Amino acid sequence: MRWLVGVGVLATLAAVVVTTLTAALARATGVDLEVSDGEAIPLAGISVVTGFFSLVGVVIAAALLRWSARPAAWFVRTAVSLTAISLVPPFLAEADAATTGTLVGLHLVAAAVMIPTLARMLARPLGDRRRDRPRALRPGAVR
Repeated sequence: MRWLVGVGVLATLAAVVVTTLTAALARATGVDLEVSDGEAIPLAGISVVTGFFSLVGVVIAAALLRWSARPAAWFVRTAVSLTAISLVPPFLAEADAATTGTLVGLHLVAAAVMIPTLARMLARPLGDRRRDRPRALRPGAVR
């Protein structure tokens, strides 16, 4: 499980960096990232929200690893479903088309970093996962 959390945290950091840079690039090209109240979304806000929800994905992956017989398949289904749901709020924010498109793109960029990374880790052969267990919990260990 430690390997999953470690890789998940690194993927979270990568997702934060990529989405923040993408938002900065969009802002530099003239996208104001203003939502319905007329206030622009700060880059730090994008970083924090990306980091938080990416870590939620790591927790979901860890739970599925613990309690599912097919963690990778269930993770992909769950993460793709949650990503699809996350695409709705940008359309409800009453922002201009450029801002809406950018926000949707940022959701997809974060998902493109997190979902394949965690799915690959969950699909590791069971033998690789056993090495991560403490020796006393391994099958056949002398107690």
